[in-house]
Amino acid sequence: MSQTKILIADDEPSLRLLVRATLQAESYIIDEAIDGKDTLEKLEASKPDILVLDVMMPAYSGFEVCEKIKNSESLKDIIVIMLTAKGKQTDKDWAKSVGADYFFTKPFSPMELLDLVAKLADDLKKAKA
Repeated sequence: MSQTKILIADDEPSLRLLVRATLQAESYIIDEAIDGKDTLEKLEASKPDILVLDVMMPAYSGFEVCEKIKNSESLKDIIVIMLTAKGKQTDKDWAKSVGADYFFTKPFSPMELLDLVAKLADDLKKAKA
């Protein structure tokens, strides 16, 4: 069985570290991206199963990255979990309109993120079986 591949995209090193530390107890393959451009390059190169995506990043915002992913035939199946300090309903609506699958407002519960990723990874394994 293949391992679930996760890309963590955030311009804040401390947040990437927190998400990596939260998820690495499981046997996921984890990579990191530091801005929107880096995220798109790594998505094309490695085609992760799940993208944990910050909204406010240099180069391209998370909203722009998500929209590009969901409009791409080769990337549209990537599950997008958006993380943002912006918790307004308009931000959630915008995330949904560009195709985000899940939305977490910072500060978020690492355990909730871990539970969601574990469920998604399990669903992906079943789908591939």
